[in-house]
Amino acid sequence: MSTDIRKRPTQEAADAQAVLDHVFKGKPVDPDVSQRVRARAEKVREELRKKGVTDFAVDLLRESRDE
Repeated sequence: MSTDIRKRPTQEAADAQAVLDHVFKGKPVDPDVSQRVRARAEKVREELRKKGVTDFAVDLLRESRDE
C-alpha cells in the first residue's frame, strides 16, 4: 500500500510559482492569477496603512554604528 504524503500547493503557492515561471521562463500569467495576486497585495498594503509608518531602518543603522 502506497500513500502519497505530498501536500497540494495552496492557491498562494501556486500563484507564486506562476509568477516565478513568468519572470524566469517567460511564461504568460493567467489573468485570474494576476487578479488574485493584486488583490492579496492590496490587502497587505491596507494592513500596512493601518499600522502607520514604521521607521526602524534609521534606528538599526544607528545601533550598528554604536557597536
